[in-house]
Amino acid sequence: MVDWSAVVTVFSVYMASAVIPGPNFVAITHKAVTGKRSDTFALVAGIVTVNLFWATCAMLGIGAVFAIFPWLAVGVRIAGAAYLVWFGLRLLMSARATPAEAKHPPKAPRFRAAFLQGVATNIANPKSIAFYAAVFSSAVPAHVSTQTFFAMLATVGAAATCWYGAVALVLSHAAIAAAYRRAKAWIDLTCGGLMIALGIRQAFR
Repeated sequence: MVDWSAVVTVFSVYMASAVIPGPNFVAITHKAVTGKRSDTFALVAGIVTVNLFWATCAMLGIGAVFAIFPWLAVGVRIAGAAYLVWFGLRLLMSARATPAEAKHPPKAPRFRAAFLQGVATNIANPKSIAFYAAVFSSAVPAHVSTQTFFAMLATVGAAATCWYGAVALVLSHAAIAAAYRRAKAWIDLTCGGLMIALGIRQAFR
């Protein structure tokens, strides 16, 4: 039998965190205004996949693992922060590209690359790791039925897909992409700066 109160709690806790802009939001924003819509949704799929992974780990007790092995949590946080800084630097460098180059992205297959970028962005996202290890895991009851476990997992997957999918759909609109091309350098510099700031902040927390 499904414990719906637990499912609702998980949904509320997850959405309260998801709507706060972080590395995932910045990555989706940049992909939406620079790449194809299909690539943006591929990136979202990668982010959602990792959300399901972290949610599963949290419900199985990753918070306890990090409490027993604090050095592991520190290592994961530092590695994630390093990735965010690296990604931010790439965005700063892309600010030099001309609007014409942004309008005509490479024709090589990018769907798989976009999916893997979404996976890398979220699995190295210190915000996600900290949220699932501390806040999310504490919101999940200690013992739940198999039905409740999968209901909570499905709730996280559906909520992440709807939220990030909506962001991708809105920001990949042609008018928004055209506005990006007119202000490409400033947007890339802003997104890159945010990624680097988030990475540095997480590294020294």
